[in-house]
Amino acid sequence: MKILIADDELMSRYLLEKTLERAGYQVVAVENGSLAAEHLCKPDGPRLALLDWIMPELDGPSVCRQVRTERAQPYVYMVLLTSKESKQDTVTGLESGADDYLVKPWDPEELKARLRTGQRILQLEDKLVEARENMRFKATHDPLTSLFNRGVIMDLLSRELARTSREQGCTTILLADLDHFKQVNDTHGHVVGDEVLREVAKRLLGSVRSYDFVGRYGGEEFLVVLNNSKAIHALPRAEEIRNAIANFPVQTTRGAIQVTMSLGVLPTRNSGSRPVEEILQQVDTALYEAKAAGRNCSKLGGGGVDLRGSTSEIHTAVDGCWE
Repeated sequence: MKILIADDELMSRYLLEKTLERAGYQVVAVENGSLAAEHLCKPDGPRLALLDWIMPELDGPSVCRQVRTERAQPYVYMVLLTSKESKQDTVTGLESGADDYLVKPWDPEELKARLRTGQRILQLEDKLVEARENMRFKATHDPLTSLFNRGVIMDLLSRELARTSREQGCTTILLADLDHFKQVNDTHGHVVGDEVLREVAKRLLGSVRSYDFVGRYGGEEFLVVLNNSKAIHALPRAEEIRNAIANFPVQTTRGAIQVTMSLGVLPTRNSGSRPVEEILQQVDTALYEAKAAGRNCSKLGGGGVDLRGSTSEIHTAVDGCWE
């Protein structure tokens, strides 16, 4: 584990460095408080620190206060090295943000024991943070596909439409449905059906930009939100996504399965105060038209124009969202 030691006395710093290196630590040694604070406040800085109380530029307690102010996460465990032994000095050091203190001259075994305590605390914090993040992920993502769940994707869509309206931008909404997915479950079983859904989710994520949103809308339906998009790209982007599904069979434990997808497409601008549900109804209508047209195609909402429509027809259909 990486540890920082800050001491302006060369011999003391050398002894600390050698003692800790023999104990298996990766040591960063500095000679003043300013350098110590600089290292500890970096996002990837050491999370264990031994700080001499009296140093040039910043003393140990001042370093502790600065680190507590500037680096809340991940936690840094700091031990003050001091020749001060009064209760008031101890209180002052701990109130500055130090976690522990060690009186000079320090004993090597006591030093290592106190640092092991710090490591246990840091490990416990890491486990708590991991558990918190796992709970957050489970609350916001679909357990099967790991995409955003319906509640989250709807909230993200609502926020994106509000932003688009403020900034006079354009957001493209895609509602995608796997064609004849019930036959996959009926023929191959639900376990294989789940494999197909997971692979489709993976391909959807791989077909969009990092700042676009993809969520499982329900069953075999997926909602894709293309942020900061141009209407002229709406249908070509929908076709890219459709082809990412249709052009390559899904490899499952029961062999390769060919799946296709139908998409409803709606570039939208100036949605204003229109309810999200009303906007989604337009996309759903476009999806219905794609299914009625034979499936495995993309249909544009607001005018019913698909990829076979002319450029002028598409221009009219998107009504003000053409860029």
